Amino acid sequence: MSNLKRKTMVAGVPLIAVALFLSACSKPPAAQEPIRAVKLMTVGVGNIQSSLEFSADVRARVESRLGFRVGGKLVRRAVELGQTVKAGQVIAQLDPQDYKLAAEAARAQVAAAQTNRDLAGADFKRFKELRDQNFISGAELERRETALKAAQAQLEQAQAQLNSQGNQAGYTTLVADVSGVVTAVTAEVGQVVGAGTPVVQIAQDGPRDVVFSVPEDKVALIKQGSRVDVNVWASKTQLEATVREVAASADPVTRTFTVKVALDAKDSLPLGTTVSVRPKALDRGAVEVIKLPTSALLKSTSGSNVWVLDSATMTVKPQAVVVATADGNDAVITQGLTPGMQVVVAGVHVLSPGQKVTIYTAKGATAPTQQAPAAMDSVAPGAAASATGK
Repeated sequence: MSNLKRKTMVAGVPLIAVALFLSACSKPPAAQEPIRAVKLMTVGVGNIQSSLEFSADVRARVESRLGFRVGGKLVRRAVELGQTVKAGQVIAQLDPQDYKLAAEAARAQVAAAQTNRDLAGADFKRFKELRDQNFISGAELERRETALKAAQAQLEQAQAQLNSQGNQAGYTTLVADVSGVVTAVTAEVGQVVGAGTPVVQIAQDGPRDVVFSVPEDKVALIKQGSRVDVNVWASKTQLEATVREVAASADPVTRTFTVKVALDAKDSLPLGTTVSVRPKALDRGAVEVIKLPTSALLKSTSGSNVWVLDSATMTVKPQAVVVATADGNDAVITQGLTPGMQVVVAGVHVLSPGQKVTIYTAKGATAPTQQAPAAMDSVAPGAAASATGK
């Protein structure tokens, strides 16, 4: 090889190395964003399927708290929790000894007053005979008559005191004045109770109520006389009942309002039966709303959003929506969507604004989109309020 060729090859080596170095340092071309396949749902209008249901239990319409009319030491209690009692049955007994002694003292006072009255009567009779014979003055006879009247009044007072003490002794025995079931026991043998202190609580036989609680935002919709469906948990039977009473004030602890539903006599259920109730006043089946699967929602700092498909460019864009409530596994939308929009219902967390997408079609499927069960844009204020239950 000639010297000229050798020099030319040696001079070309650095140029090739520089070119290779520069090509290695240059940035590679940006990879194109992948086109994702998405599941779509076409927004439509439909009805709410779920209904509001509350847990409840069966209670007696009237519950009586029975206690002694006098105070004393409890020496016997003849009933236990859950026991059935009849009217006139002895429930509990106080120590009657002190009341018996008081009655004996009152009886002795009656005897003394009777003796004084008889003595005053005899004196008046004798002095009346003397007055008829003009042996004494009329003033003397009047004094004897006054003494007789005073003795008679003392006798009547002693008799009333004896009757009162006799009643007090009788009050040491607590007797059921109604038939029913003992639902609470609040005193034990050996305990000293005051007059009026409840000893037992009895749920009276007769009409039954279904009692449940509703939140503050629902109580205004439940009116006295409205119908309620009652589902018995154990037997799976359904009964119809009527609202009998709605509490005028909220419970201080739970801040809920108690509602009592009257059962028909033929539908009488055992006390404490577990039931669920669905007030017809809170039925939302006739309300037309937009519903989307919860998988279509994308939470952000500004609220809830969905991805809407621009069919012209096959890109997605975020759309802010307002969620009113839930209907089963669906979210009820009150603002942000109109019927006919196509919304992404799966994979919303991997999309970005303006991203190109394709419509996912399952194998063997012919339709590119799925029709929503229903929805509407900007539900009317009244319907929106019904959707939220307010």
